[in-house]
Amino acid sequence: MCKICKTKPIIQLTNTNISLCKSCFLKYFEKKTFKTIKKYDLIEKNDKILVAISGGKDSLTVLNILNKLRERLLFKIEALLIDEGIKNYRGITIIDAKNFCKKNNIKLTIVSFKKEFKYPLDSLIKKINLKPCTVCGVLRRYLLNKYSKKLKATKLVTGHNLDDEAQSILMNQFKHNIEISARLGPITGVISDKKFIKRIKPLYLLNEKETATYAYLNNFNSKYVECPYTIDSYRNEVRDMLNNFENKYPGTKHAIVNSFLDILPLLKDKYKTNKKIISCKKCKEPSSKEYCQACEILRMVGIHKS
Repeated sequence: MCKICKTKPIIQLTNTNISLCKSCFLKYFEKKTFKTIKKYDLIEKNDKILVAISGGKDSLTVLNILNKLRERLLFKIEALLIDEGIKNYRGITIIDAKNFCKKNNIKLTIVSFKKEFKYPLDSLIKKINLKPCTVCGVLRRYLLNKYSKKLKATKLVTGHNLDDEAQSILMNQFKHNIEISARLGPITGVISDKKFIKRIKPLYLLNEKETATYAYLNNFNSKYVECPYTIDSYRNEVRDMLNNFENKYPGTKHAIVNSFLDILPLLKDKYKTNKKIISCKKCKEPSSKEYCQACEILRMVGIHKS
């Protein structure tokens, strides 16, 4: 039975073995998100928050909670959706995103790969010898930062949850990308620079199961769809491995993230002056080299010339 009100439960929290009913779970989820925001000072009074949404469960969940908190914490909120152009996938989630924003009176800006780069992702990956997730990730990050500045946002919110973070931590360990791990955490990045809009993760301490349950109980999605390109991705294999460990040893994901948080200040301190941030010679977006990763990809597919 529910730990709090003794009624029929709908979920058992994997890290504590506590069972909760629908009402108590929704309160727990929103309260824990709020605590994460307060603990890590993710949002300040008068912030203009831009939530990066896909129309999926994670992004609509965080948008819903922040929309409830905006009057309490005194900040403005808008949504930004990047339409990569993935057949039988993004078109479905865009419908849910539009419906949610219309229902909740939230301004939604949609930016497409096709309009920005001449081609949708489905066409871009046929022109280049790179994995779809690599191309998508670089170009998405480029557009998110570019339009966050254009829309005058002070913070960019993503729907990354505890599972996403645990996966990223292990991926960077396996690939010896410790410097990249230094950019992780509830607030991403190592140094503050006006070229970058700070990215924050209010769902940082909530896992995939909890987030999916919250979205389901609120009927955010008309149907569940998964990006077709993630099937053979490195992250997908790490995700499956972590899920297997979590099933055998509950609390594994929380332990990974909490252990990482203990050493994160040391990593950020070590790498904060390692690289100078300059402006890309082509697009003027932030870069560590003469040309940013996005422009290098666009050059490879013949959109940008050297």
